[in-house]
Amino acid sequence: MMTYTDLEREIDRGTRPELLRRWVLDVLTDVAEGRRPLRAVRHPLGFTCLPVDRTGPDGICVHAWPAEPPEISPTTSTMHAHSWDLLSHVLHGRVHNELIEVTDEAADPAWRVYEVRSRDDVDEMAATDRLVTAATATVETHSAGDSYALRAGGFHTSEVDPGQPAVTVALGRTTPGGCDLSLGALDGRSHRVRRDRCGAAETARVAREIARLVARG
Repeated sequence: MMTYTDLEREIDRGTRPELLRRWVLDVLTDVAEGRRPLRAVRHPLGFTCLPVDRTGPDGICVHAWPAEPPEISPTTSTMHAHSWDLLSHVLHGRVHNELIEVTDEAADPAWRVYEVRSRDDVDEMAATDRLVTAATATVETHSAGDSYALRAGGFHTSEVDPGQPAVTVALGRTTPGGCDLSLGALDGRSHRVRRDRCGAAETARVAREIARLVARG
């Protein structure tokens, strides 16, 4: 079993991508055959998350976007910022990250900032008094074999090519005092969103589907 530190080192070095691939395939096989008791989560932003290790401040997940993603209708928007530093390696497909510049604007705002407070499978979307505008700063595209990082607090969206699935292994390192954020309607109110956690049989099926993609590279 590779640790967070092991994976971080291998992603940073970038010299042994097959080692990462083999490790992910071993994990997916364990999930598919019931040796690793985790449940896949259908994320509100359209991808599936396999939480490989979420026991401490450093998390390891496998993220998969399907070829035909479900229609998503987030209660805020797809523009969000993590409370943790993300380091990700693309194992299949392509991922497009739109980096967004957010500016505080009291006179003519376009968005309200919401704090996302997660517990178990429930996200509490807490409306704040912070009003902002948002504009695309740049769009980065990362293909299989590439790695990328997103800093905590940086607003962005992530998408894949239409009709093309993508898989990443994602490392998250929590930053002290940080909070997950999302941009939403100016007149929105605080509310809760429940994430869809898969059962054992569906998780096994998802793990097998992701493994086939990872094996293809």
